[in-house]
Amino acid sequence: MKKEMKPDGRGTQGIRIKGNFVEEEKQAVYKKNVYKKLLKIKPCGFHRVVIDKLRVKAGTTTILENVSLSIACGALTVIIGKNGAGKSTLIKSILKEVSYEGLIEFRDLKDNTIGNLRVGYVPQHLNIEKNAPVSVYDLVAAYTTNVPVFLRKSRKLYEEIRERLSLFDGETLIDKQVGDLSGGELQRVLLTIACTPVPNLLILDEPVSGIDRNGRKLFYKILNELKQQYDMSIILVSHDLELTAEYADSVVLLDRTVLKEGKAKEVMASEEFREVFGYLGTLPEHKGGGE
Repeated sequence: MKKEMKPDGRGTQGIRIKGNFVEEEKQAVYKKNVYKKLLKIKPCGFHRVVIDKLRVKAGTTTILENVSLSIACGALTVIIGKNGAGKSTLIKSILKEVSYEGLIEFRDLKDNTIGNLRVGYVPQHLNIEKNAPVSVYDLVAAYTTNVPVFLRKSRKLYEEIRERLSLFDGETLIDKQVGDLSGGELQRVLLTIACTPVPNLLILDEPVSGIDRNGRKLFYKILNELKQQYDMSIILVSHDLELTAEYADSVVLLDRTVLKEGKAKEVMASEEFREVFGYLGTLPEHKGGGE
């Protein structure tokens, strides 16, 4: 679920497991005397993921045209739009899964440099058979370490994975079978994997689809803590306009191109929003970006 982008636009080589990307050379985050919690490097405001004049075509059909965004570290950007607006294609472009024209870069504005873009990705679904004998420990270990999961559990690795899960309120899930997890529990496990190690950009594709309201609120609470405490940008694709807007720093209305961008209240009260959804949105009074 993680992919590292080089400045020349090519991703690292890897393998796919049921549609998900796994690095061939996994980050050595569990080496002796190296393991730590997520490094708490607070957002500096200088790191940005810059998308400039992105264009994607499929044959003669233009899916995205002239999409430009600048997403600062410590910011949650919510992408909204109707089905077919190009939201999934935007994600695939960032993940280098489709060909595109334009630029996608990770910039340090302070030093005026372009660095490697390390992406963490949480998909909407994970295709694992309900009765598959795979525990949360097995899943996290398989994605984030080089330790063969069929070997006897290492007590040290077990405690390290449980500690990492605890950052996402998931430490009690470590022995559960993945097929027995609720939707909210599974998404917290996938967040743990996507943030090992800490990415520059975290992408979430409809992460709370099918999750009850309490589970959604907990998920967004965790996202709010991530954006405040770690030097990463977050892009979230969602149809949950009210709840996601409560925590969003910026909302982008997409329909092949960026129709409107700004605070949730501004976007949902815009003529562009009405033209897309057929009504003007209303939100309860709150501060954008969460409390």
